[in-house]
This record gives sequence, C-alpha cells and structure tokens, in this order.
Amino acid sequence: MINPSAPSWVEKFFTEQNNQNQTVINNYEKFYENTRETGFLVGYTTHFVTNKNIETKGLTNEELSKIALLNTLFGIYQLVKNNRNHSEFIYECVTFYKNLHPKESNLLSKLLPQDSNSSKLEKIINSRIQTNENIISKNFSNILTNALIFIDVLAFRKYLNEGNIPEKYLKKSEEIIVNIVSLALKTKEVKTKYDDLLHKLFESSVRYTKFNKLEIVSLESLDLSYFTDDYEKYYLIDMAGMAMWNDAKIENSERNFLFQLAKKLVISNSFVEKSIFDMNLFLSTNKDKIPYFSFSNPVKHFYDQTTQNVHTLISRNKNRLILEISQSKELMKLLSQSTKRDLSPEEKKKVRNQLLDICKTIPSLTIFLVPGGSLLLPILIKFIPQLLPSAFNENLEKE
Repeated sequence: MINPSAPSWVEKFFTEQNNQNQTVINNYEKFYENTRETGFLVGYTTHFVTNKNIETKGLTNEELSKIALLNTLFGIYQLVKNNRNHSEFIYECVTFYKNLHPKESNLLSKLLPQDSNSSKLEKIINSRIQTNENIISKNFSNILTNALIFIDVLAFRKYLNEGNIPEKYLKKSEEIIVNIVSLALKTKEVKTKYDDLLHKLFESSVRYTKFNKLEIVSLESLDLSYFTDDYEKYYLIDMAGMAMWNDAKIENSERNFLFQLAKKLVISNSFVEKSIFDMNLFLSTNKDKIPYFSFSNPVKHFYDQTTQNVHTLISRNKNRLILEISQSKELMKLLSQSTKRDLSPEEKKKVRNQLLDICKTIPSLTIFLVPGGSLLLPILIKFIPQLLPSAFNENLEKE
C-alpha cells in the first residue's frame, strides 16, 4: 500500500505502476473524463485511473489528493511527451514548480540540494495540497483549494508544450474561474444556503489573486480569450456546473447558462451534456462525504474532519502505537490513572510530551508535531483506550 505521509512514496508509486506492458496514455478527451469521474476536479478524490489498482481504504482525503495530483500530472506528461519515463517526468515536474515560484518562496525553501528529485517532488506536492497556514481555515476550505489545484495541471501542460509558463497565468486563471462561478450562482433560479458560502470559499481558496468586489455582471462582458486550450475550457464548464448543482439539480436557466458558456468557448453541446451527467452522478453519490456540502460551523467542521483523519491514521498504525505506548511504563501508568482520577498539570504535561515523542517515531503521525498539532492530542487520547489491551480498561474488570 502506498503511504503518501511517509518518505519515498513517489518512488513506490512508479515501482508499482510502471512495467514494460503498460501503454502510454494518448486519448486526450478520455483522460479528462476519467479525471473528472475520480472527483479530483472538485477536490474530493474517490479512486484513481491507473494501470494497477491503488488501494484507497485507510487513506485520508489529503493523502488521496496527493496521489491524485501526482497521477494526473503524470497523465498530462504522457499525453504531451508520449512516453512513461518516470525519471524524466519527475525532473520535469520539479523544474516546472521551480519556474512556477520565485526563489524566495516558502515552497522552494523546503527543498534541500542533497534531496533526490523524487524527494523534492514529494515536498512540493505536500506543499501544494497543504496551502493554508491556519489549521481551522485549512480544513474548512481545503475541498475548494484542492479543486483549484487542477490549475497546476493546466499550467504543467502549458509548460510542457511551450517550455515556459505565461506570465500571470495562474492569477488570470483563478480570476476567470471565480468570475464564472459568481455568474453561475447568479443564474440559479432557486437560491440556497450554500451559494454565498461557495462564493466565499472559492475566493478564500485562491493562491495568487486577491478579490475585493467582482465587477463582472454578464457572461457577454467576460473576456475568455485567455483560455485557448480545450482542458482549460472543459474545466471552466465543469466548475460552473458544480457551482450550480448545490441544490442537487440543474434548472433550465442553469443548463442554458452552461450551453451559452460552451458556445462562447467554442465547445460542443455534447461535452456539456456529458459534464452535467457526470457531475450529477458524482455529486449525488458523494454529497454526504464532501465537506463543502456539510454546511456547518467552521470549528465543528474542523473537529469532525480532523477526528476522522486522525482515527484513520491511528487505526493504520495501531500495532506500532500500542507497542510504543506499552514500552513507556510511566506513560502507561499515567494513562491508566487518568481513567480513575484527574491528572495534575505536571502529569498532563508528561503525558503530552511522551505522546509527542512517540508520534515522532511514526511518520504518519507527524501531524501532531506541526504548529498547532498539539491541539489534536485530545483526539489521539480519545482513541487510546480502544487500542490498548483490555486489562487497561477498568470497565471490563470483574467485581
């Protein structure tokens, strides 16, 4: 199983996916449709279209997004270069991201000269998926931030075809997408509680653009000439369709908006019909799992999402976690006593420090070591009684 939270996962991905019998991706439209069906375009990946099946059970949403970004970038590389040379692909990816950012950027400051290209790419992908500094706002808006990560794929295609990235490409792409989403929401016949939230989350999820107030009032007044590639146009239609779907249906006026947009972009009506069908199928199936549709208080949303992710990570590392805790006699004693009495401030500090030390030894649990990660310790402690031997649980003791 690939573990994107541990080092060398990129190399493992290619070790599993590359062999002499595998063919190069060459169907331009099919590749895009497959990518849409995985959910990557809307920031919630459910599966991967790969030669060898990748097990998704036990992976967090963030880990799924990392694999999805790598796999999609590799697919674009195959379409443009007509080969599956993963070493050349990794080199091109690292070079692309170096061109994408100025030298003083935080992303590049994490790359060390002695790092291999695959190690550099792992750090880059991690930075691209984890975009917000504030841990609560990150979990609240990352569904949309990771939807907009497809702009990286569009820019990578530009880079491979033209050898460079047009100036302000990312900024201009974001501006067009947010404007289209704004117009799409205005078209809706029935307004819902999600509309304003969606608009705000799109604006808070952009990386290169600052919005004050959108001035675009109609589709006719919006200049779309900047988008010349079919993938750019496809993506724009899909994002508009996703924005209008949030009441679980597309009204006639909304369908007309999509067809008018397609006409302006010179895209066939058949693509629009397929987009509507695919988006409806995916969103209907996964609505309850997509954070954006869980309209709730940001703090509650953060706790619910984080609890789920931490539970996944703990379950995955259950045996090693039990071993590490059992080897710490003082920690075992304090945890046992905490079920019968309140620990003193000094004892709580010892538990906290020893748990953090254990997390250092398990790569997947380094989430607890990042700034603000100590806030997650109560969630970790919550699951510990379920993991430890039954002798630890006084509720199971015989009278």
